[in-house]
Amino acid sequence: MNSLMTNIYQPVFDEPRKHPGFTAGRARIGRQAGTRELGASLWEIPAGQAAYPYHYHLAEEELIVVLAGRLRLRTAKGWRRLEEGDVVSFPVGEQGGHQLVNDGEATARMLAVSTQRPDVVVYPDSGKLGAFERRPEGGGLYKLFRLDDEVDYWEGERAP
Repeated sequence: MNSLMTNIYQPVFDEPRKHPGFTAGRARIGRQAGTRELGASLWEIPAGQAAYPYHYHLAEEELIVVLAGRLRLRTAKGWRRLEEGDVVSFPVGEQGGHQLVNDGEATARMLAVSTQRPDVVVYPDSGKLGAFERRPEGGGLYKLFRLDDEVDYWEGERAP
């Protein structure tokens, strides 16, 4: 039995996000509880804020459970409303694109569960690509690039 433990009612927000329009608290409860291959995060999203930019994963599948409040969900098919108790999943690839926004008056909370493996994330609105190692203990490769900076496979390579 793992001796690590956390509590969703008394979360430790270990990844605060403070960017205009994207201010949210994230408690990486999976990591805090000692998971190695399963990611779980409790998100607290103030009114008028988004949890993160619109994006999709090339290796990570996600599941969201709305615990409190109401959220608007943006997917590749458009916007829709999520209520308390709603559960929605996001498959790998462009069809799994998503963004969650709290357009209500009260703080919203959601639980996000995901596979925890190295990932490539695409941000279509800003034309970025992220490469993330996703180590259970944190750290590792965490890089973002503009897609416009694409180079040829042989760029900078010299024959031995």
